[in-house]
Amino acid sequence: MGQQTVAIEVSGLCKVFDGATAVDHLSFQVYNGEIFGLLGPNGAGKSTTLRMLITLLRPTGGRATIMGYDVEREPERVRATIGYVPQERALDRFLTGREHLLLLGDLYHLPKQEARRRIEEILTLVDLGAKADLPAKTYSGGMKRKLDIACGLLPNPSILFLDEPTLGLDVQSRLRIWDYIRRLKARGITIVMTTNYLDEADQLCDRIAIIDSGRIKALGSPSELKAGLGGDSLSLSIAAPARARLEEFSTALKQLPQVRSVTTTSHGVEVRVESSEKSLQVVLETANRLGCQLDSIEYHRPRLDDVFIAHTGRAIKEEFPKPEEE
Repeated sequence: MGQQTVAIEVSGLCKVFDGATAVDHLSFQVYNGEIFGLLGPNGAGKSTTLRMLITLLRPTGGRATIMGYDVEREPERVRATIGYVPQERALDRFLTGREHLLLLGDLYHLPKQEARRRIEEILTLVDLGAKADLPAKTYSGGMKRKLDIACGLLPNPSILFLDEPTLGLDVQSRLRIWDYIRRLKARGITIVMTTNYLDEADQLCDRIAIIDSGRIKALGSPSELKAGLGGDSLSLSIAAPARARLEEFSTALKQLPQVRSVTTTSHGVEVRVESSEKSLQVVLETANRLGCQLDSIEYHRPRLDDVFIAHTGRAIKEEFPKPEEE
């Protein structure tokens, strides 16, 4: 990645609302042709960062450039370079998919012939050709999201920003949107997306920045971040009557030489160990000695949620709204 050209440069970016810091000195680069993810829980500062990059919010401090254009000093040039798919849908339920795109073409001042050519190409790309002349009110949740993406692609952007692209979709629709995002990357489009879905970041992103409380806690490819943890993870669920001894159990585990880290959860502990095979017996012996009855125990190789816990000290709280059917 180090030999690739930089599409986005962010240096010390800050945003403060009424004395509350939403984005706290973020610095990172996005390379041409990659999918870059901003991963974190709701309220972490992901969407605020995105809106500063697309010139909808003015930074309180720091600097950001898009394809060399400064987001504060050259907003019009930035807007001519990017596409944006917001988290909130902005569709007119009575317009057809094609009419949405024709209206946007007029707003972008695209020549009629060029607009119609691009619209046909984009409708094919997102598999909406057969439904293009039906009103949006007849579309499923997945189809509406495809139309959102089509609208973001109409200006032929070099960089596409996606804010929570699969929020609220059912599993099948999410997988289809993932496929479209991969297709866009294959066409050479640089993609920056926010998400609070760990599986989405793991499956789609070339690199991710884990954001919590407005700060970057870790940055790298999912495989690099997972490999950086090393060892295995043990998830211990403690029986409800024994949870009064949770802190005592956690303290005892931290003193074991085989244990790298311990994170307390609402129902037990997450334990990082050098090797689950070598450490499991001594962990169980410690639980037995302290009278901590276990409901369950699981072990696995490092996962992206382990990375988040390791760098933030808590689990990401993924939100799964009621899905809209495909």
